[in-house]
Amino acid sequence: MKQMLCIMLSAAVCVPMLFAPVSSAEAEPLPGDINADGVCDSTDVHLLRDWLLGLPVTGDAAAGDLNGDGHLDARDLTWLKRSMLPEHTWILEPKGTVHSGEATFYGGGYEGGCAMLDPVSTDYWITAMNLPDYNNAELAGAYLEVTGELGSIHVLVTDLLPEGKKGDLDLYTDAFPLIAPAEKGRVPVTWKIIPLDSAEDAPVSYKYKDGSSPFWCAVQVRNHRYPIETLEYLNSDGEFVALPRRNFNYFEAQSGLGEGPFTFRITDIYGQVVIDENIPFTPDEIQQGHVQLPE
Repeated sequence: MKQMLCIMLSAAVCVPMLFAPVSSAEAEPLPGDINADGVCDSTDVHLLRDWLLGLPVTGDAAAGDLNGDGHLDARDLTWLKRSMLPEHTWILEPKGTVHSGEATFYGGGYEGGCAMLDPVSTDYWITAMNLPDYNNAELAGAYLEVTGELGSIHVLVTDLLPEGKKGDLDLYTDAFPLIAPAEKGRVPVTWKIIPLDSAEDAPVSYKYKDGSSPFWCAVQVRNHRYPIETLEYLNSDGEFVALPRRNFNYFEAQSGLGEGPFTFRITDIYGQVVIDENIPFTPDEIQQGHVQLPE
């Protein structure tokens, strides 16, 4: 089996808790109910955000510590926002979901693929994916286990199969014979998304597109354990702002992100969130991050 050597992430800087926790004699606070009005809503989100910005507000600090680590930080704010969203709005599919389609083969994708991960290491197999599943680069860089009549292989999604139906894949020429006889040309297969093999040992990384500057910037997340759903950056007002994604797998800030360093929030297709802080602006080289998506 060929594997991808990937580069992945580790922890965010915490802001010390600004208020002492409630005493054990008081009633147990509702998680996320910052203003103690009995509900967890957008008002609590704004209060917690103001705390993180150092603004003079009052409320129940213990309720804001959603991950129970004794600190109020950006991760608590993320969890509070996510807790108010219906699950189906940010989870693409359950982990391990099996897809069915047909597989063909071609000779491209290591350089010049639509996902713009090139040049791709020949240490692992690659595939092009149909347009519906690729979904405007949502599954760009996904790692798949593909199964045919002869067995299973692992492949990286690097390119598009525009004429393919939902579920279809176009495997690299040398990979196809590992799952079916080459003379068949087109065969039924199943596939599912799996975590990148080396995600346990390395963080995510960032590639700034050629031409990026403080005034226009496009950034790509690489070496992620699972496919990326959204990329957001922390602006000067302390708000995370989503960056629009292009079909070529870059998230674009048309007015730029400034000089850096940046704080990014990454959400994968399973709704898992990590916050990566102090990422320098290095347009001439791939920049390693500090965190990795959970398993």
